Amino acid sequence: MIMETSMSGEINVLGHKISVLAEKNRKTRDFTTQSLTKAIMEAIACFPVYRTYISPLGTAEQDKKYIEQAMKKAKSMQPAVSPSVFDFLKSVLLLEYPDTLGAEEKAQWLDFVMRFQQHTSPVTAKGMEDTCFYVYNRLLSLNEVGGSPERFGFALEAFHGQNMERNKAWPCSMLATTTHDSKRSEDVRARINVISEMPARWKEAVSRWARLNARKKKGVSELRPSPDRNEEYHLYQTMAGIWPLGPDADWPQLKERLKNYMVKALREAKVNSNWINPDIEYEEALAHFIDAVLKPGEPFFREFAAFQKSVSFYGMLNSLSQVLLKIASPGVPDFYQGTDLWNFSLVDPDNRGQVDYVKRAALLEEIKKMQSRAGDEGLCKDLLKNMRDGKVKMFVTWKALHSRLRDPAVFIKGEYIPVDTEGQKGNNVCSFVRKNGRRVLAAAPRFVSELVAPEVLPLGLDVWGDTRLVLAEHGTFRNIFTGARLRTSEADSRPVLMVHDVFAGFPVALLEEVI
Repeated sequence: MIMETSMSGEINVLGHKISVLAEKNRKTRDFTTQSLTKAIMEAIACFPVYRTYISPLGTAEQDKKYIEQAMKKAKSMQPAVSPSVFDFLKSVLLLEYPDTLGAEEKAQWLDFVMRFQQHTSPVTAKGMEDTCFYVYNRLLSLNEVGGSPERFGFALEAFHGQNMERNKAWPCSMLATTTHDSKRSEDVRARINVISEMPARWKEAVSRWARLNARKKKGVSELRPSPDRNEEYHLYQTMAGIWPLGPDADWPQLKERLKNYMVKALREAKVNSNWINPDIEYEEALAHFIDAVLKPGEPFFREFAAFQKSVSFYGMLNSLSQVLLKIASPGVPDFYQGTDLWNFSLVDPDNRGQVDYVKRAALLEEIKKMQSRAGDEGLCKDLLKNMRDGKVKMFVTWKALHSRLRDPAVFIKGEYIPVDTEGQKGNNVCSFVRKNGRRVLAAAPRFVSELVAPEVLPLGLDVWGDTRLVLAEHGTFRNIFTGARLRTSEADSRPVLMVHDVFAGFPVALLEEVI
Protein backbone atom coordinates (compact mmCIF):
# COMPACT_ATOMS: atom_id res chain seq x y z
CA MET A 1 0.00 0.00 0.00
CA ILE A 2 2.80 2.44 0.88
CA MET A 3 4.59 1.68 -2.39
CA GLU A 4 1.38 2.18 -4.35
CA THR A 5 0.57 5.51 -2.71
CA SER A 6 3.06 7.71 -0.88
CA MET A 7 6.17 6.18 -2.48
CA SER A 8 4.84 5.31 -5.92
CA GLY A 9 7.10 7.84 -7.63
CA GLU A 10 10.28 6.33 -6.20
CA ILE A 11 9.18 2.78 -7.06
CA ASN A 12 8.29 3.76 -10.64
CA VAL A 13 11.76 5.29 -11.07
CA LEU A 14 13.31 2.00 -9.93
CA GLY A 15 11.07 0.09 -12.35
CA HIS A 16 12.11 2.33 -15.22
CA LYS A 17 15.82 2.03 -14.42
CA ILE A 18 15.84 -1.77 -14.25
CA SER A 19 13.77 -1.90 -17.43
CA VAL A 20 16.58 0.00 -19.19
CA LEU A 21 19.06 -2.56 -17.85
CA ALA A 22 16.90 -5.46 -19.03
CA GLU A 23 16.63 -4.06 -22.58
CA LYS A 24 20.39 -4.38 -23.04
CA ASN A 25 20.37 -8.16 -22.81
CA ARG A 26 18.65 -10.41 -25.40
CA LYS A 27 17.59 -12.82 -22.60
CA THR A 28 15.77 -10.15 -20.59
CA ARG A 29 14.74 -7.51 -23.14
CA ASP A 30 11.18 -8.92 -23.31
CA PHE A 31 10.54 -8.21 -19.61
CA THR A 32 7.96 -5.43 -19.34
CA THR A 33 8.43 -2.41 -17.13
CA GLN A 34 5.20 -3.37 -15.36
CA SER A 35 6.40 -6.90 -14.51
CA LEU A 36 9.78 -5.59 -13.31
CA THR A 37 8.08 -2.95 -11.16
CA LYS A 38 5.79 -5.61 -9.66
CA ALA A 39 8.83 -7.75 -8.89
CA ILE A 40 10.57 -4.82 -7.19
CA MET A 41 7.51 -4.05 -5.06
CA GLU A 42 7.02 -7.65 -4.00
CA ALA A 43 10.73 -8.09 -3.23
CA ILE A 44 10.75 -4.98 -1.03
CA ALA A 45 7.54 -6.09 0.71
CA CYS A 46 9.18 -9.45 1.45
CA PHE A 47 12.49 -7.97 2.58
CA PRO A 48 13.42 -9.43 6.02
CA VAL A 49 15.54 -6.42 7.08
CA TYR A 50 15.55 -2.67 6.61
CA ARG A 51 18.25 -2.76 3.96
CA THR A 52 21.37 -4.43 2.62
CA TYR A 53 24.80 -2.81 2.30
CA ILE A 54 26.08 -4.03 -1.06
CA SER A 55 28.77 -1.83 -2.62
CA PRO A 56 31.64 -1.97 -5.14
CA LEU A 57 33.68 -3.52 -2.34
CA GLY A 58 31.55 -6.66 -2.49
CA THR A 59 28.50 -8.44 -1.12
CA ALA A 60 28.46 -9.79 2.44
CA GLU A 61 27.24 -13.36 2.80
CA GLN A 62 24.45 -12.24 5.13
CA ASP A 63 23.20 -9.66 2.61
CA LYS A 64 23.16 -12.36 -0.06
CA LYS A 65 20.98 -14.54 2.18
CA TYR A 66 18.55 -11.65 2.79
CA ILE A 67 18.10 -11.04 -0.94
CA GLU A 68 17.70 -14.73 -1.75
CA GLN A 69 15.15 -15.07 1.05
CA ALA A 70 13.17 -12.05 -0.22
CA MET A 71 13.20 -13.32 -3.81
CA LYS A 72 12.07 -16.82 -2.86
CA LYS A 73 9.13 -15.45 -0.90
CA ALA A 74 8.30 -12.82 -3.55
CA LYS A 75 8.05 -15.49 -6.25
CA SER A 76 5.45 -17.36 -4.23
CA MET A 77 3.47 -14.16 -3.62
CA GLN A 78 3.35 -13.17 -7.32
CA PRO A 79 2.73 -16.34 -9.37
CA ALA A 80 1.53 -14.21 -12.28
CA VAL A 81 5.03 -12.74 -12.70
CA SER A 82 7.54 -15.01 -14.41
CA PRO A 83 10.18 -16.42 -12.02
CA SER A 84 12.82 -15.33 -14.53
CA VAL A 85 11.94 -11.70 -13.79
CA PHE A 86 12.76 -12.24 -10.12
CA ASP A 87 15.93 -14.12 -11.09
CA PHE A 88 17.07 -11.13 -13.15
CA LEU A 89 16.29 -8.72 -10.31
CA LYS A 90 18.25 -10.93 -7.91
CA SER A 91 21.28 -11.04 -10.21
CA VAL A 92 21.26 -7.23 -10.46
CA LEU A 93 20.94 -6.74 -6.70
CA LEU A 94 23.80 -9.17 -6.06
CA LEU A 95 25.89 -7.49 -8.81
CA GLU A 96 26.31 -10.79 -10.61
CA TYR A 97 27.53 -9.17 -13.82
CA PRO A 98 27.34 -11.14 -17.08
CA ASP A 99 30.71 -11.57 -18.80
CA THR A 100 29.56 -9.39 -21.67
CA LEU A 101 28.87 -6.35 -19.48
CA GLY A 102 31.09 -3.30 -20.01
CA ALA A 103 32.27 -0.77 -17.41
CA GLU A 104 29.46 1.73 -18.16
CA GLU A 105 26.74 -0.91 -17.84
CA LYS A 106 28.27 -2.21 -14.61
CA ALA A 107 28.09 1.34 -13.24
CA GLN A 108 24.37 1.43 -14.15
CA TRP A 109 23.74 -1.85 -12.30
CA LEU A 110 25.53 -0.47 -9.26
CA ASP A 111 23.52 2.76 -9.45
CA PHE A 112 20.29 0.75 -9.42
CA VAL A 113 21.45 -1.31 -6.42
CA MET A 114 22.37 1.79 -4.43
CA ARG A 115 18.97 3.39 -5.16
CA PHE A 116 17.13 0.18 -4.30
CA GLN A 117 18.93 -0.04 -0.96
CA GLN A 118 17.95 3.55 -0.17
CA HIS A 119 14.25 2.78 -0.67
CA THR A 120 13.80 -0.44 1.32
CA SER A 121 14.30 1.33 4.67
CA PRO A 122 11.67 4.08 4.29
CA VAL A 123 9.17 1.59 2.85
CA THR A 124 9.70 -0.63 5.90
CA ALA A 125 9.38 2.33 8.25
CA LYS A 126 6.21 3.61 6.59
CA GLY A 127 4.64 0.23 5.98
CA MET A 128 5.57 -1.57 9.18
CA GLU A 129 6.29 0.93 11.96
CA ASP A 130 3.90 3.67 10.82
CA THR A 131 1.08 1.38 9.68
CA CYS A 132 1.23 -2.25 10.76
CA PHE A 133 2.41 -1.40 14.28
CA TYR A 134 -0.82 0.54 14.81
CA VAL A 135 -2.96 -2.37 13.60
CA TYR A 136 -1.29 -5.39 15.19
CA ASN A 137 -2.09 -4.74 18.85
CA ARG A 138 -1.38 -8.03 20.63
CA LEU A 139 1.08 -6.38 23.07
CA LEU A 140 1.86 -2.75 22.30
CA SER A 141 5.18 -2.69 24.16
CA LEU A 142 6.56 -4.91 21.37
CA ASN A 143 5.54 -2.45 18.63
CA GLU A 144 8.69 -0.36 18.84
CA VAL A 145 10.91 1.10 16.14
CA GLY A 146 13.14 -1.71 14.93
CA GLY A 147 11.13 -4.22 16.93
CA SER A 148 9.61 -7.57 15.99
CA PRO A 149 6.08 -7.78 17.47
CA GLU A 150 5.69 -11.38 16.35
CA ARG A 151 8.55 -12.40 18.67
CA PHE A 152 7.09 -12.49 22.16
CA GLY A 153 10.30 -12.04 24.12
CA PHE A 154 13.21 -14.48 24.23
CA ALA A 155 15.05 -16.65 26.73
CA LEU A 156 17.45 -15.33 29.34
CA GLU A 157 20.21 -17.35 27.66
CA ALA A 158 19.59 -15.40 24.46
CA PHE A 159 19.87 -12.11 26.38
CA HIS A 160 23.27 -13.18 27.71
CA GLY A 161 24.31 -14.42 24.28
CA GLN A 162 23.49 -11.10 22.63
CA ASN A 163 25.36 -9.19 25.33
CA MET A 164 28.42 -11.39 24.87
CA GLU A 165 28.29 -10.83 21.12
CA ARG A 166 27.94 -7.06 21.57
CA ASN A 167 30.83 -7.04 24.06
CA LYS A 168 32.99 -8.83 21.51
CA ALA A 169 32.03 -6.91 18.37
CA TRP A 170 30.47 -3.55 19.38
CA PRO A 171 31.49 -2.71 22.99
CA CYS A 172 30.79 1.00 22.47
CA SER A 173 27.43 0.76 20.71
CA MET A 174 24.59 2.89 22.07
CA LEU A 175 22.09 1.33 24.46
CA ALA A 176 18.92 3.42 24.21
CA THR A 177 15.64 2.52 25.88
CA THR A 178 13.83 5.72 24.85
CA THR A 179 14.54 8.09 21.96
CA HIS A 180 12.80 10.99 20.21
CA ASP A 181 11.34 8.39 17.83
CA SER A 182 10.00 5.88 20.38
CA LYS A 183 6.36 4.86 20.04
CA ARG A 184 6.18 4.57 23.82
CA SER A 185 8.65 5.56 26.52
CA GLU A 186 10.65 2.95 28.43
CA ASP A 187 8.39 3.30 31.49
CA VAL A 188 5.20 2.91 29.44
CA ARG A 189 6.61 -0.28 27.89
CA ALA A 190 7.71 -1.57 31.30
CA ARG A 191 4.11 -1.22 32.49
CA ILE A 192 2.55 -2.84 29.44
CA ASN A 193 5.03 -5.71 29.74
CA VAL A 194 3.41 -6.55 33.09
CA ILE A 195 0.24 -7.51 31.20
CA SER A 196 2.15 -10.41 29.65
CA GLU A 197 2.75 -11.79 33.16
CA MET A 198 -0.97 -12.00 33.97
CA PRO A 199 -2.74 -12.99 30.73
CA ALA A 200 -5.75 -14.70 32.33
CA ARG A 201 -6.49 -11.75 34.59
CA TRP A 202 -5.97 -9.33 31.71
CA LYS A 203 -8.29 -11.26 29.39
CA GLU A 204 -11.05 -11.34 31.99
CA ALA A 205 -10.64 -7.63 32.73
CA VAL A 206 -10.68 -6.54 29.07
CA SER A 207 -13.79 -8.63 28.37
CA ARG A 208 -15.59 -7.05 31.31
CA TRP A 209 -14.49 -3.52 30.37
CA ALA A 210 -15.76 -4.04 26.82
CA ARG A 211 -19.19 -4.99 28.19
CA LEU A 212 -19.25 -2.04 30.60
CA ASN A 213 -18.31 0.41 27.85
CA ALA A 214 -20.37 -1.01 24.95
CA ARG A 215 -23.13 1.61 25.31
CA LYS A 216 -20.62 4.46 25.39
CA LYS A 217 -19.75 4.01 21.75
CA LYS A 218 -21.41 6.73 19.74
CA GLY A 219 -20.40 5.24 16.41
CA VAL A 220 -20.73 6.47 12.86
CA SER A 221 -23.49 3.90 12.29
CA GLU A 222 -24.87 0.76 13.91
CA LEU A 223 -22.59 -1.31 11.74
CA ARG A 224 -19.55 0.87 12.35
CA PRO A 225 -19.05 1.72 16.03
CA SER A 226 -16.12 3.88 17.06
CA PRO A 227 -13.76 2.64 18.31
CA ASP A 228 -13.81 -0.83 16.78
CA ARG A 229 -12.73 -3.77 18.96
CA ASN A 230 -9.09 -3.60 17.89
CA GLU A 231 -8.87 0.13 18.55
CA GLU A 232 -10.60 -0.27 21.90
CA TYR A 233 -8.01 -2.91 22.86
CA HIS A 234 -5.28 -0.49 21.77
CA LEU A 235 -6.82 2.18 23.99
CA TYR A 236 -6.92 0.00 27.13
CA GLN A 237 -3.25 -0.92 26.78
CA THR A 238 -2.33 2.71 26.20
CA MET A 239 -4.28 3.77 29.29
CA ALA A 240 -2.48 1.11 31.34
CA GLY A 241 0.80 2.58 30.14
CA ILE A 242 0.19 6.29 30.79
CA TRP A 243 -2.22 6.25 33.76
CA PRO A 244 -1.14 8.84 36.37
CA LEU A 245 0.65 7.68 39.51
CA GLY A 246 -1.14 9.90 42.02
CA PRO A 247 -4.77 10.65 42.88
CA ASP A 248 -4.32 14.36 42.07
CA ALA A 249 -4.04 13.76 38.34
CA ASP A 250 -4.88 16.33 35.70
CA TRP A 251 -7.67 14.33 34.06
CA PRO A 252 -8.55 16.91 31.38
CA GLN A 253 -4.93 16.91 30.25
CA LEU A 254 -4.82 13.10 30.21
CA LYS A 255 -8.00 12.98 28.11
CA GLU A 256 -6.53 15.45 25.65
CA ARG A 257 -3.30 13.44 25.37
CA LEU A 258 -5.25 10.24 24.81
CA LYS A 259 -7.49 11.82 22.18
CA ASN A 260 -4.56 13.30 20.26
CA TYR A 261 -2.67 10.01 20.42
CA MET A 262 -5.61 7.83 19.38
CA VAL A 263 -6.42 10.09 16.43
CA LYS A 264 -2.81 9.74 15.31
CA ALA A 265 -3.02 5.96 15.84
CA LEU A 266 -6.20 5.80 13.74
CA ARG A 267 -4.62 7.70 10.88
CA GLU A 268 -1.38 5.72 11.02
CA ALA A 269 -3.30 2.41 11.02
CA LYS A 270 -5.18 3.56 7.88
CA VAL A 271 -8.13 1.27 8.64
CA ASN A 272 -10.92 3.65 9.74
CA SER A 273 -9.17 6.94 9.03
CA ASN A 274 -5.95 8.16 7.43
CA TRP A 275 -3.81 11.26 6.95
CA ILE A 276 -4.76 11.86 3.32
CA ASN A 277 -8.53 11.58 3.80
CA PRO A 278 -9.30 11.62 7.54
CA ASP A 279 -12.73 10.45 8.70
CA ILE A 280 -13.47 13.32 11.08
CA GLU A 281 -16.85 11.89 12.14
CA TYR A 282 -15.26 8.59 13.17
CA GLU A 283 -12.44 10.39 15.02
CA GLU A 284 -14.92 12.59 16.90
CA ALA A 285 -16.87 9.50 17.94
CA LEU A 286 -13.67 8.02 19.36
CA ALA A 287 -13.00 11.23 21.29
CA HIS A 288 -16.54 11.01 22.69
CA PHE A 289 -15.83 7.44 23.82
CA ILE A 290 -12.65 8.54 25.64
CA ASP A 291 -14.61 11.28 27.42
CA ALA A 292 -17.29 8.77 28.40
CA VAL A 293 -14.96 6.12 29.86
CA LEU A 294 -12.73 8.55 31.75
CA LYS A 295 -15.29 9.67 34.30
CA PRO A 296 -14.11 9.24 37.90
CA GLY A 297 -16.62 7.35 39.99
CA GLU A 298 -18.05 5.32 37.12
CA PRO A 299 -17.81 1.47 37.48
CA PHE A 300 -15.31 1.10 34.62
CA PHE A 301 -13.12 3.91 35.90
CA ARG A 302 -12.95 2.38 39.38
CA GLU A 303 -12.22 -1.10 38.05
CA PHE A 304 -9.56 0.10 35.64
CA ALA A 305 -7.85 2.23 38.29
CA ALA A 306 -7.69 -0.75 40.66
CA PHE A 307 -6.23 -3.02 37.97
CA GLN A 308 -3.77 -0.42 36.78
CA LYS A 309 -2.50 0.20 40.31
CA SER A 310 -0.93 -3.25 40.40
CA VAL A 311 0.37 -2.85 36.82
CA SER A 312 1.93 0.45 37.87
CA PHE A 313 3.66 -1.09 40.91
CA TYR A 314 5.20 -3.97 38.98
CA GLY A 315 5.99 -1.61 36.13
CA MET A 316 8.13 0.56 38.38
CA LEU A 317 10.14 -2.48 39.43
CA ASN A 318 10.48 -3.51 35.77
CA SER A 319 11.79 -0.03 35.02
CA LEU A 320 14.41 -0.19 37.76
CA SER A 321 15.64 -3.53 36.42
CA GLN A 322 15.74 -2.07 32.92
CA VAL A 323 17.79 0.95 33.99
CA LEU A 324 20.33 -1.16 35.82
CA LEU A 325 20.72 -3.69 33.00
CA LYS A 326 21.14 -0.89 30.46
CA ILE A 327 23.90 0.76 32.46
CA ALA A 328 25.79 -2.45 33.30
CA SER A 329 25.46 -4.27 29.95
CA PRO A 330 28.07 -3.96 27.18
CA GLY A 331 27.63 -0.69 25.33
CA VAL A 332 27.19 2.97 26.18
CA PRO A 333 23.90 3.79 27.96
CA ASP A 334 21.86 6.64 26.53
CA PHE A 335 19.21 8.64 28.40
CA TYR A 336 16.51 10.55 26.58
CA GLN A 337 15.60 13.91 28.07
CA GLY A 338 13.36 13.63 31.10
CA THR A 339 13.62 9.87 31.60
CA ASP A 340 15.71 10.13 34.78
CA LEU A 341 12.30 10.30 36.52
CA TRP A 342 9.20 8.26 35.62
CA ASN A 343 8.21 9.23 32.11
CA PHE A 344 4.92 8.03 30.63
CA SER A 345 5.05 9.72 27.25
CA LEU A 346 3.84 8.37 23.92
CA VAL A 347 4.98 8.93 20.34
CA ASP A 348 5.68 12.46 19.12
CA PRO A 349 4.44 15.07 19.73
CA ASP A 350 3.62 13.66 23.18
CA ASN A 351 7.30 13.05 23.96
CA ARG A 352 8.47 16.48 22.83
CA GLY A 353 7.29 18.46 25.84
CA GLN A 354 9.40 20.77 27.98
CA VAL A 355 11.65 18.98 30.48
CA ASP A 356 11.87 20.54 33.93
CA TYR A 357 15.63 20.32 34.48
CA VAL A 358 15.51 22.69 37.46
CA LYS A 359 13.21 20.23 39.23
CA ARG A 360 15.50 17.33 38.40
CA ALA A 361 18.60 19.13 39.62
CA ALA A 362 16.81 19.97 42.86
CA LEU A 363 15.68 16.35 43.35
CA LEU A 364 19.20 15.06 42.84
CA GLU A 365 20.49 17.47 45.47
CA GLU A 366 17.68 16.34 47.76
CA ILE A 367 18.75 12.70 47.30
CA LYS A 368 22.35 13.58 48.13
CA LYS A 369 21.28 15.41 51.29
CA MET A 370 19.07 12.52 52.34
CA GLN A 371 22.01 10.16 51.88
CA SER A 372 24.33 12.24 54.04
CA ARG A 373 21.61 12.58 56.69
CA ALA A 374 20.16 9.03 56.79
CA GLY A 375 22.94 6.95 55.25
CA ASP A 376 22.59 4.53 52.33
CA GLU A 377 20.21 2.18 54.10
CA GLY A 378 17.92 4.94 55.37
CA LEU A 379 17.89 6.61 51.95
CA CYS A 380 16.88 3.35 50.22
CA LYS A 381 14.01 2.84 52.65
CA ASP A 382 12.72 6.34 52.06
CA LEU A 383 13.02 6.07 48.25
CA LEU A 384 11.15 2.76 48.20
CA LYS A 385 8.46 4.09 50.49
CA ASN A 386 7.84 6.94 48.05
CA MET A 387 8.52 5.24 44.73
CA ARG A 388 5.83 7.17 42.90
CA ASP A 389 7.78 10.43 43.05
CA GLY A 390 10.41 8.96 40.71
CA LYS A 391 13.44 9.71 42.85
CA VAL A 392 14.17 5.99 43.13
CA LYS A 393 14.76 5.81 39.37
CA MET A 394 17.01 8.87 39.49
CA PHE A 395 18.90 7.28 42.39
CA VAL A 396 19.56 4.04 40.47
CA THR A 397 20.66 6.02 37.42
CA TRP A 398 22.96 8.29 39.44
CA LYS A 399 24.64 5.57 41.49
CA ALA A 400 25.10 3.13 38.60
CA LEU A 401 26.55 5.80 36.32
CA HIS A 402 29.00 6.76 39.06
CA SER A 403 30.07 3.14 39.25
CA ARG A 404 30.93 3.31 35.54
CA LEU A 405 32.75 6.57 36.16
CA ARG A 406 34.89 5.07 38.93
CA ASP A 407 36.05 2.15 36.82
CA PRO A 408 35.18 2.65 33.14
CA ALA A 409 37.51 -0.14 31.99
CA VAL A 410 35.31 -2.73 33.71
CA PHE A 411 32.31 -1.67 31.64
CA ILE A 412 34.00 -0.79 28.33
CA LYS A 413 36.78 -3.39 28.18
CA GLY A 414 35.66 -5.91 30.77
CA GLU A 415 34.51 -9.47 30.14
CA TYR A 416 30.82 -10.29 30.22
CA ILE A 417 30.16 -13.39 32.30
CA PRO A 418 26.60 -14.71 32.73
CA VAL A 419 25.84 -15.78 36.29
CA ASP A 420 24.00 -19.04 36.86
CA THR A 421 21.07 -18.78 39.26
CA GLU A 422 19.81 -21.74 41.26
CA GLY A 423 17.06 -22.37 43.77
CA GLN A 424 13.35 -21.73 44.21
CA LYS A 425 13.23 -18.45 42.30
CA GLY A 426 16.17 -18.97 39.97
CA ASN A 427 14.10 -18.05 36.91
CA ASN A 428 13.24 -14.67 38.43
CA VAL A 429 16.74 -13.18 38.42
CA CYS A 430 18.93 -11.84 35.62
CA SER A 431 22.55 -11.53 36.73
CA PHE A 432 25.97 -11.14 35.13
CA VAL A 433 29.52 -10.10 36.02
CA ARG A 434 31.68 -7.50 34.27
CA LYS A 435 35.34 -8.22 34.90
CA ASN A 436 38.55 -6.37 34.13
CA GLY A 437 40.90 -7.05 37.03
CA ARG A 438 38.13 -6.64 39.59
CA ARG A 439 34.52 -7.70 39.21
CA VAL A 440 31.23 -5.81 39.19
CA LEU A 441 28.09 -7.92 39.51
CA ALA A 442 24.67 -6.75 38.31
CA ALA A 443 21.48 -8.47 39.48
CA ALA A 444 17.89 -7.56 38.63
CA PRO A 445 14.59 -9.33 39.33
CA ARG A 446 12.14 -10.23 36.55
CA PHE A 447 8.55 -11.48 36.47
CA VAL A 448 8.06 -9.76 39.83
CA SER A 449 4.29 -10.34 39.74
CA GLU A 450 5.07 -14.04 40.28
CA LEU A 451 7.05 -13.22 43.43
CA VAL A 452 5.02 -10.76 45.47
CA ALA A 453 1.57 -9.24 45.81
CA PRO A 454 1.04 -5.63 44.66
CA GLU A 455 2.71 -3.06 46.90
CA VAL A 456 4.97 -5.75 48.44
CA LEU A 457 8.64 -5.30 47.60
CA PRO A 458 10.61 -8.34 46.39
CA LEU A 459 13.11 -8.23 49.26
CA GLY A 460 14.54 -10.68 51.75
CA LEU A 461 14.45 -14.35 52.66
CA ASP A 462 10.66 -14.79 52.58
CA VAL A 463 10.62 -13.89 48.88
CA TRP A 464 13.85 -15.47 47.64
CA GLY A 465 14.30 -18.51 49.88
CA ASP A 466 17.28 -20.62 48.83
CA THR A 467 17.86 -18.83 45.50
CA ARG A 468 21.56 -18.19 44.94
CA LEU A 469 23.99 -16.76 42.40
CA VAL A 470 26.83 -19.12 41.48
CA LEU A 471 30.14 -17.33 40.89
CA ALA A 472 33.47 -18.50 39.46
CA GLU A 473 35.52 -17.47 42.50
CA HIS A 474 35.13 -16.23 46.04
CA GLY A 475 35.16 -12.55 46.92
CA THR A 476 33.76 -9.67 48.94
CA PHE A 477 31.41 -7.14 47.35
CA ARG A 478 29.88 -3.79 48.24
CA ASN A 479 26.32 -2.97 47.17
CA ILE A 480 26.54 0.53 45.68
CA PHE A 481 22.90 1.25 46.53
CA THR A 482 22.63 0.09 50.15
CA GLY A 483 26.29 0.18 51.14
CA ALA A 484 26.02 -3.39 52.48
CA ARG A 485 29.02 -5.71 52.25
CA LEU A 486 28.48 -9.25 51.03
CA ARG A 487 30.95 -12.10 51.18
CA THR A 488 30.50 -15.24 49.12
CA SER A 489 29.64 -18.44 50.95
CA GLU A 490 30.02 -21.99 49.69
CA ALA A 491 27.45 -24.44 48.32
CA ASP A 492 28.45 -27.75 46.76
CA SER A 493 32.09 -26.57 46.76
CA ARG A 494 31.20 -23.46 44.71
CA PRO A 495 31.25 -19.75 45.63
CA VAL A 496 27.71 -18.39 45.92
CA LEU A 497 25.85 -15.25 46.92
CA MET A 498 22.40 -15.73 48.42
CA VAL A 499 19.85 -13.66 46.53
CA HIS A 500 17.99 -12.74 49.72
CA ASP A 501 21.22 -11.01 50.80
CA VAL A 502 21.71 -9.37 47.41
CA PHE A 503 18.15 -8.02 47.50
CA ALA A 504 17.99 -7.45 51.25
CA GLY A 505 17.26 -3.74 51.21
CA PHE A 506 16.80 -2.72 47.56
CA PRO A 507 15.14 -4.45 44.57
CA VAL A 508 18.12 -4.18 42.18
CA ALA A 509 21.82 -4.60 42.93
CA LEU A 510 25.15 -3.53 41.53
CA LEU A 511 27.94 -5.09 43.58
CA GLU A 512 31.50 -3.79 43.28
CA GLU A 513 34.22 -6.19 44.34
CA VAL A 514 36.26 -5.02 47.31
CA ILE A 515 39.95 -5.80 46.75
